[in-house]
Amino acid sequence: MKSKKNSEVDIERKKPLLFHIGLVVSLAVVLIAFEWKTFDRTQSTLGQLKVDLEEEEMIPITKQEPPPPPPPPPPQTTIIEIVEDDEEIEEELEIMDTEIDENTEIDIVEFVEEVVEEPEIFTIVEEMPSFPGGEAELFKYLGSNIKYPAMARDAGIQGIVYVTFVVKEDGKISDVRVLRGVGGGCDEEAVRVVEKMPSWKPGKQRGKSVRVQYNLPIRFTLR
Repeated sequence: MKSKKNSEVDIERKKPLLFHIGLVVSLAVVLIAFEWKTFDRTQSTLGQLKVDLEEEEMIPITKQEPPPPPPPPPPQTTIIEIVEDDEEIEEELEIMDTEIDENTEIDIVEFVEEVVEEPEIFTIVEEMPSFPGGEAELFKYLGSNIKYPAMARDAGIQGIVYVTFVVKEDGKISDVRVLRGVGGGCDEEAVRVVEKMPSWKPGKQRGKSVRVQYNLPIRFTLR
């Protein structure tokens, strides 16, 4: 026999929805049970604090009096020793006559400051100073005495170091310094070689040997 059931009132179709509603209600009841708090109505004695107020004892303020001033020092007494007229004095003081009249001669000593005049240094003269043997010997001397600095060689530094110095009246070299350098130890090496140079032929002005400032370029080239 075929069952006649209305599909709109079929409970099996709504079974999943009813299951979820029941699950939500159960969880809500459990949460309310955990959150429910009970309070003890017994009166707590923690809030009752008995304070006994005692009168504050007044401490008298003591006033510190300043110390009395020190007593004044005793007056100094001067002892006067009386010497009899008959007592002889061993040492006699010689009193010089310091009066000056129109006939008194006064020696005036004049201090003359000695001024040392330094010889003039020329830059251009009639006959310029020269290295013994000429420029060819100068280049030969530089080439055989200059040692290329290791720091400049490792760094690949090369260029021209301009050195200036003074050739004195006797041909000796002085006041050596670098005008423009390249670094890497080349400047110091150029000064060292110039300071060791032999005496030059001095420069002359009007037939007299004079001091001449000379500029020398020294080239450092890697090979």
